[in-house]
Amino acid sequence: MKTDKELQDDVLAELAWESSVNAAHIGVEVDQGVVTLSGHVDTYAEKWGAERAAKRVKGTRAVAIELDVKLKSAQKRTDSDIALSALSAMQWLSTIPKDSIHTTVENGMITLSGDVVWNYERDAAFAAVRNLAGVRGVINQILVKPRVNVTAIKGDIAAALKRHAALDAQQIKISIDGDTVTLSGKVESWSEKNLAINAAWNSPGVRYVVDRLVMI
Repeated sequence: MKTDKELQDDVLAELAWESSVNAAHIGVEVDQGVVTLSGHVDTYAEKWGAERAAKRVKGTRAVAIELDVKLKSAQKRTDSDIALSALSAMQWLSTIPKDSIHTTVENGMITLSGDVVWNYERDAAFAAVRNLAGVRGVINQILVKPRVNVTAIKGDIAAALKRHAALDAQQIKISIDGDTVTLSGKVESWSEKNLAINAAWNSPGVRYVVDRLVMI
């Protein structure tokens, strides 16, 4: 187990290695595995990059972000300009359903809201706006709206097993509570187990999969 000093040194090294971050302006403190980043950065993208870098370091239990985004004069834009850029950025992405995401901007802070079926759509919307000039922060309030259908999931699992000449899906029981799918029953191999689990994960609206499958 790393000491706080060892973890601090590793985080500093990771920040220095991260090309999107100017590590000279970032301070790092560590207390019982909790990493605190302080100082200032030029863009929100740099702030996000610093957070990701700290989380990559083995031994980091949590990250506290106390970084201020101090935009350079050339980066400053009106909220209207930022909002228009955000809308344009998302409209170009085929991964984001049209008109499903709402954007508001206040003092350079973008708030994303709305409902999507897939988590990757939520992530894509965030990725589309986080690097825009003038952005000081992004609040992602997009919800992954459950749209789970037991019949569809059973069909997905049956099709996946059939493609791989695997066990009949009838031996797998499926129960759903909100956006959580629980799989139980019997399978004959790890391959069949993984096929069933992946089929459940690939169904729209599923956010959690509980594996209670038993190998025989």
